[in-house]
Amino acid sequence: MSPRSCLRSLRLLVFAVFSAAASNWLYLAKLSSVGSISEEETCEKLKGLIQRQVQMCKRNLEVMDSVRRGAQLAIEECQYQFRNRRWNCSTLDSLPVFGKVVTQGTREAAFVYAISSAGVAFAVTRACSSGELEKCGCDRTVHGVSPQGFQWSGCSDNIAYGVAFSQSFVDVRERSKGASSSRALMNLHNNEAGRKVGHALKEKFDGATEVEPRRVGSSRALVPRNAQFKPHTDEDLVYLEPSPDFCEQDVRSGVLGTRGRTCNKTSKAIDGCELLCCGRGFHTAQVELAERCSCKFHWCCFVKCRQCQRLVELHTCR
Repeated sequence: MSPRSCLRSLRLLVFAVFSAAASNWLYLAKLSSVGSISEEETCEKLKGLIQRQVQMCKRNLEVMDSVRRGAQLAIEECQYQFRNRRWNCSTLDSLPVFGKVVTQGTREAAFVYAISSAGVAFAVTRACSSGELEKCGCDRTVHGVSPQGFQWSGCSDNIAYGVAFSQSFVDVRERSKGASSSRALMNLHNNEAGRKVGHALKEKFDGATEVEPRRVGSSRALVPRNAQFKPHTDEDLVYLEPSPDFCEQDVRSGVLGTRGRTCNKTSKAIDGCELLCCGRGFHTAQVELAERCSCKFHWCCFVKCRQCQRLVELHTCR
């Protein structure tokens, strides 16, 4: 192996270790509750946190349950948005939660980082507004005057605090001293994009821009790999490497493959049997489906239904 190849392999290994650790905090989603964290020492036992996140945990004990909820929301939303794709945000019971998928600079990693930072910002914001946290409350700066001349104000979501905490907690490794690699720049960009456009991330995933690091003046920046593409905005997702096809199981990478997945026989989209099954074909079986039927409202006040059975065709990838 040439010295250049050795250097590239070493860089990829460093990026992989760096990127995996950067998202390990998502393991908090596996906990049933961290509401019992009332002592600073407990933060040391939370799996997946780097030391600076442990220190933040100790200084912000009351916020940690919101961080856990944010991680859960991120995983649930990821699995919902990708339920019909080859990679469907499957999680593992080990670190990193999404397997080695997040260690590569792909579109999928970009989405995970964006949705995770958005999840924490959303959960902390809601906790502030609902009065769960003493350090923050609702945003009372939102006010105005009605056409009739009445002054109004209300208890709006404290988005500023939620975003600021997400930046401090989620971005901590990327913002650490010396973290100026192209992957760190990618993660930071996608984290911030997630906090700005969390509700539209799936569309941003499909339109993500492939980028490469380039020196601009005295600093490094990410620019489109294809010069014909327009520059990405702060709200766009960016990635460094093309995605694998996710067709076959790869235990080492945490990829489950698509064998046994349910597919749509009539669809030409990614959820269709041809694409989802990667051309391997599919099995068809008749299954009996139980569902409620003949429902009637009875006064007062309940609905009574019959249990009906019907046969449906189920298609699963070979």
